[in-house]
Amino acid sequence: MKFKWLRRVWYKINPKHKDRLFCKIFGREKYKRYALELYNAINGSNYSSLSDLEIITLEDAVYIKMKNDVAYLVSGNIAVYEHQSTVNKNMPLRGFMYFGELYSKILKKHEKKLYNRSLIKIPTPQYIVFYNGEEDYPDENRLKLSDAFINPVKDAEFEFTATVYNINLGKNKELLDSCSPLKGYSTFVDRVRKNIKAMPAEEAVDEAVKYCIDRDILKDVLEEERSAVKLEMLTTFDEKLYEEGLREEGREEGREEGRKEERKNTETERSRADAEKVRADNAEAELAKYKAKYGDLS
Repeated sequence: MKFKWLRRVWYKINPKHKDRLFCKIFGREKYKRYALELYNAINGSNYSSLSDLEIITLEDAVYIKMKNDVAYLVSGNIAVYEHQSTVNKNMPLRGFMYFGELYSKILKKHEKKLYNRSLIKIPTPQYIVFYNGEEDYPDENRLKLSDAFINPVKDAEFEFTATVYNINLGKNKELLDSCSPLKGYSTFVDRVRKNIKAMPAEEAVDEAVKYCIDRDILKDVLEEERSAVKLEMLTTFDEKLYEEGLREEGREEGREEGRKEERKNTETERSRADAEKVRADNAEAELAKYKAKYGDLS
């Protein structure tokens, strides 16, 4: 198949658990100030000490293919922030599973027993998804786990939600203006996306990195992580190309299967017609023998 080479290219440059740019900015201890700024922007809070926020991101969730992006513990609240470049209605279910793992981790750490009679207090959950894909999407949207239930339940019973913020430039201006690293991230991605339409991918990323550094946009991250960021962005675009290739390959395989099925049906119809003709010929032959022996009885 003409797209099989994409698989080889993609697997060569895509690590098993790649550390995406969003995770670098908002999930690393060395850039913890950005995590705190993001949390404050989302919640309208004003925490100023880095010790107020603890990064508790899952390294590898058991039931999920990829680890969650970032998770924070702040003053009795547990916040999971995910980044998505595609629209995904299953985010509430993913978040629900993430929180199950996180709560299990917390209970184990503090040696809490679920079978004790006394109520165990747990951090209040907050689940946010930051979307910056190219599909049209509202500034803010709330997805509900109950939408996935086979049978409906009473209002607000067994509910879990994911609040989705569109962070593309031109969307959620107030949020982006209140969090410079988030706006910087969106600016960088937007720059790469525009460049890729006019130049090779590697040049597109290099130009975007230089553009942002020259304007003091995520300068520390892009200077310190330049090679990793470049690889991550190229991997992202190669991944899209790979996925598009697979879709086209799937369509071609589907068309070929359709042609095979059509040929099979045609051959089956031909065989059936041939069998009918043989039966008709045999019947005619038998009738001819009967007439020869007994004459025409009509």
